[in-house]
Amino acid sequence: MKKNNRSMPPGTFIPELAYADVRAAADWLREAFGFAERLRIGDHRIQLTFGDGAVVAIEGPKEPDTAHMATHSVMVHVDDIDGHFERARRAGAKILRMPADYPYGERQYTTQDPGGHVWTFSQSIADVHPREWGGVLIEGAD
Repeated sequence: MKKNNRSMPPGTFIPELAYADVRAAADWLREAFGFAERLRIGDHRIQLTFGDGAVVAIEGPKEPDTAHMATHSVMVHVDDIDGHFERARRAGAKILRMPADYPYGERQYTTQDPGGHVWTFSQSIADVHPREWGGVLIEGAD
């Protein structure tokens, strides 16, 4: 039986992303991406939620390790991709890939936050079976 714990954010996967300034990062994630602050632990850790998911901003090095920036990305599903894109753009997000429609039924854009983390925001625009675009759906996954 799974226990609930009010000290933990929601979600099965909870990315922890390091930032030089956790408070500034949390403020920026709220302003640019619409996250909500859930729990603050000192000045070194802040839980943020978005829909039924979460991310934790943690204290990291004072300068981002630029050699490893492209080793990860966080994908977040949103209801209004174009509105979300405009919000992030207005907040100064570095846009890596403009909003575009993809054959797998998603409209997405990719951005980078001040800590060097890459975020892809995605909105479902069609229900497309993976075989229609070359994907292989694992048995029992649909």
